[in-house]
Amino acid sequence: MKLRPRARAAAPKRRHAWQILEAPAEDHAEKRPPRQHRGRGTRQRAWQVLEAPTGELPAVDPAPEGTIGPQLPDEATVHMVLDLVTRIGEIQMASGAGASDVTATILALTRALGLPACEVDVIFTSITVSCLRGSDLPPVTALRVVRSRSLDYTRLSEVERLVQRLIRNKISPEDAYTELHHLTAASHPYPRWVSTLAWGGMAAFITLLLGGWGTWAPVTAFVISALVDRVGRVLNKYALPFFFQQVAGGFIATLSAIVIVNLDFLDLKKPTLVVAAALTVLLSGLSTVSAVQDAITGYYVTAAGRMLEVVLMSAGLITGVGGALSVAAQFGATRTPVPTAPAYTVAELHITTLAGTGAAACFALASYSKPRPLVIAAVTGAVGATAYGWLGVLGYNPIIGASVATTLVGLGGGVLARRLKVTPLVVAVSGITPLLPGFATYRGMSELIENGNITILMSAAAIGLALAAGVVLGEFLAQPLRTGLGRLERKLAGPRMAGPLNAGRPLE
Repeated sequence: MKLRPRARAAAPKRRHAWQILEAPAEDHAEKRPPRQHRGRGTRQRAWQVLEAPTGELPAVDPAPEGTIGPQLPDEATVHMVLDLVTRIGEIQMASGAGASDVTATILALTRALGLPACEVDVIFTSITVSCLRGSDLPPVTALRVVRSRSLDYTRLSEVERLVQRLIRNKISPEDAYTELHHLTAASHPYPRWVSTLAWGGMAAFITLLLGGWGTWAPVTAFVISALVDRVGRVLNKYALPFFFQQVAGGFIATLSAIVIVNLDFLDLKKPTLVVAAALTVLLSGLSTVSAVQDAITGYYVTAAGRMLEVVLMSAGLITGVGGALSVAAQFGATRTPVPTAPAYTVAELHITTLAGTGAAACFALASYSKPRPLVIAAVTGAVGATAYGWLGVLGYNPIIGASVATTLVGLGGGVLARRLKVTPLVVAVSGITPLLPGFATYRGMSELIENGNITILMSAAAIGLALAAGVVLGEFLAQPLRTGLGRLERKLAGPRMAGPLNAGRPLE
């Protein structure tokens, strides 16, 4: 291309190429008229690229206060909110809620209380919440350790109501903090002896469920389970690890049944049912449902921790039962007869329904539930026991029967519990309690100790997993059935049995 004469004459006055990186002088920039560039984009000089933006040349649009990130309240409020939500999460974890439920609850609370950018990490023994404060401030992190676990469903239900009020902005964070302190410091709604009687009643109803009607077995199971509960409370005062408490419980239950058989104090036609009922009571406090829920929803570390706890506590029971059988053999006492699986008939299904109702209600009462959750738990226990009995009459495998029955329990609890303002976790755990494999566990222990056969014990473990998986599946199937909440719940990662349904924005 030929240069025009005007451009050729002006060529000697141009600066060298390396000088183009220098910024133009102020006076020259003011005198020079603005040039019209062809094309749609704005041409950018090399010095504008290499030099840091200063003055009137910002790199990005500044935030209202000169920072990049969310607008947060003052630092004292941030610390108070983080401490509040971690305390709520601790109560949920201690009561058996799943890690996904706790995470969703904390995220919903932090967003409702003005902390939109938070990260939550929940494991079996601790809860960590980190609040991001923009580009120029470090995040604020709160850590809460879950040191103890206890079954107090009244406290869990009250905390659930507090969470709902916080999300709906019906209570301030300061008042919620004070109310939470009162909830955690309050004593149980019932005396200790009421819980002891409830555990004994649960054992008596389970004995009926296993076919022990018409004998002294229910009364014996009541006394033995109440005794085991009182001994456990005494050992707990001395901070004895829970594993050894399970050993003591299995030892007392088995040895008591053997002593009664050898002394002929009572006419026990089926003494093994007494031991099976006591073992079911000891198995009822384990977090099998939460372990399966955590595994299904992707919290594998927490699921592994919970499952290890279940295995360890079950091993404690095996140790206690084996020790009692060994002591009986040393003294030449007659062992309890080899247990046989109960056979369900149509004529006895009404007893099965009654026993399931009573066992679920007693478990809810022993876990300090109020009247409304107790009644709902009794209904779900009746549904689960009746379904399991009918499947047994039809000849289905116990594993299939357990999974189908507890799926109905999870489905019914998921649909009705929240409408009746009851935490689904309370309904689910209480509903599956009558179906826990205490009988199969005792049979498996006897076979393992006498013949070294582990098959029946593995079947008992499979029944326990089927119970927990059925409850989680039932809760998952219940999500689209809730009127007006199907679209919202499809956004969640998995089934919810505790905490608010909406993890993203305040409920209207």
